[in-house]
Amino acid sequence: MKKGQQIIRILLGLIVLIFGLNKFLQFMPMPPMPQAAGEFMGALVTTGYLMVVVAIVEIIAGIMLLTNRFQPLALVLLFPVLLNAFLFHLFLAPAGIAGALVASAMNIFLFFANKESYISILKIK
Repeated sequence: MKKGQQIIRILLGLIVLIFGLNKFLQFMPMPPMPQAAGEFMGALVTTGYLMVVVAIVEIIAGIMLLTNRFQPLALVLLFPVLLNAFLFHLFLAPAGIAGALVASAMNIFLFFANKESYISILKIK
């Protein structure tokens, strides 16, 4: 199981690192989107900061996962990013949902594989 966890950790790290870097370097073209999805993404980019923050979180968390440093923190940082990617595709651009679903599932799997890291913050006091 440890080998499987390591493979999933590295794959998720590569995925988010590549997509984070792509937000700055634009080496992968954006696929065509339905109008509502394009307008939504345009609004996020227009803020001037939100997609930059998302990209930085993806890059930092990707590096954390690839180097196996602060893995529990990386998973917590990525959860809202991946949840929103999944919901974006679910409601606005369903054609791309597979990738978001796989990345979200990897994140959740790694949460459970590292559940001992989260037990203390989930205790009711």
